[in-house]
Amino acid sequence: MLFCIGVNQNFFDLPTGQTGMTTGQDGMAWEGFITMLTELSQLPGVTVLGTIDDDQSVVGPAYTWPWTCYILAEVPDHQTVAAACNLLRTIQVGESGLWRYMKIEARVGRPLPEPWTNASASEKKPS
Repeated sequence: MLFCIGVNQNFFDLPTGQTGMTTGQDGMAWEGFITMLTELSQLPGVTVLGTIDDDQSVVGPAYTWPWTCYILAEVPDHQTVAAACNLLRTIQVGESGLWRYMKIEARVGRPLPEPWTNASASEKKPS
């Protein structure tokens, strides 16, 4: 499962001290985002495999690809995917939901074949 997250213009319209981006990772929007990451990782059956944050090379709102950040996770079922996405609705940032400042999209798919896992030891050795 790949969760793609984009911050929107509302995030950039916040006073600088409320984003958390220039105050040493402090601010209500950043705290809401950290809460979302924490709660997503604690959903039953979810294993976060890794994250990527493009914030140093992509500046400004991200409404579609390329997104601001990505979370790669093992997720047991579609219900859990929906619960993860719903976190943006339920986590409060001030008087608003986190969704006011960010968008999330879940990319659901099946794994590709892994032919390297079936190769014998002799096939794996360089010639």
